[in-house]
Amino acid sequence: MNRDDRIAALKAAARERILILDGSWGVYLQRRGLEEADFRGERFAAHAHPLKGDFDVLCLTRPEVVTEVHDAYFEAGADIAQTNTFNANAISQADYGLEGEVRAINLAAAQLGRAAADRWTQKTPQKPRFVAGSLGPTNRTLSISPDVNDPGARTVTFDEVYSIYAEQARALHEGGVDIFLIETVFDTLNAKAAIKAILDLEAEGLAPLPIWISGTITDRSGRTLSGQTVEAFWNSVRHARPFAVGLNCALGAELMRPHIAELARIADTLVAAYPNAGLPNAFGEYDEGPEETACHLEEWARSGLVNILGGCCGTTPDHIRHVAESVEGVAPRELPERPKALRLSGLEAFELA
Repeated sequence: MNRDDRIAALKAAARERILILDGSWGVYLQRRGLEEADFRGERFAAHAHPLKGDFDVLCLTRPEVVTEVHDAYFEAGADIAQTNTFNANAISQADYGLEGEVRAINLAAAQLGRAAADRWTQKTPQKPRFVAGSLGPTNRTLSISPDVNDPGARTVTFDEVYSIYAEQARALHEGGVDIFLIETVFDTLNAKAAIKAILDLEAEGLAPLPIWISGTITDRSGRTLSGQTVEAFWNSVRHARPFAVGLNCALGAELMRPHIAELARIADTLVAAYPNAGLPNAFGEYDEGPEETACHLEEWARSGLVNILGGCCGTTPDHIRHVAESVEGVAPRELPERPKALRLSGLEAFELA
């Protein structure tokens, strides 16, 4: 299938069933016991900075490991694979001195995901597989000052964040992704920079791709780190007319449910959720087993709250397998029809009918 056919197939599949995203990359790769030499490979053998922990660079130095992760999740039942590019932007890669390798990492990641998805689609033509180009939040924020004595201080500008996302999105597009996934959004202004960067690719002659936006509710307050409620967050990004909107990370399924229910009520597009495997324990590890995670997400599905499900921190191929099996045959959420109104947002949502 060409890209247009794949996007049409993705949209058709979303109408027919609840789609399954893959799970955590970090937990899988950490269990592989990779060492500094794995991250360096021959390409970066003489690199001046330590690279252990930069999982994105494995797309260049250990591509077979990245393919192994894709295969594990596709075998578990995932319809959609994320590219291994959560930190593959110039701001985040500066921590490793690899700003100049961002394009190469994203291009390789997209090509690896594309090859794996195509191979699994050939195996099971009745269940085509898709690739989501992952754009993470970076380790900087546009909305919050790092200095309590200077509320206006920023360590980065909107134009800088826009620029790094434009570089990343362009390479992912050229590498063959089917959809962009702006994920783990803790600052909506960062997400807006990513949205603009993606939309502006059309001016370069690149075909438009669907956009999926996934925010993060950081704690029991029910707000993002930059202070927005779920409804305010949706009002802030709905202009992008995303293919899907949702939440991931920070919370386990039990604590995330009311926020997903709120999105399901207000969003006139697909709702996606990929929670952590519960909350981390005292050692930073996740104890929620596959059966428990699947039990929570099955209830969401049967309650008509979701269209796409997957897993974030702590989840494994076994988690995804249980989730996929538990929601098989469950109808996807129907999109609500909301009356026209003026809907604005700051930290809170405002609606004028």
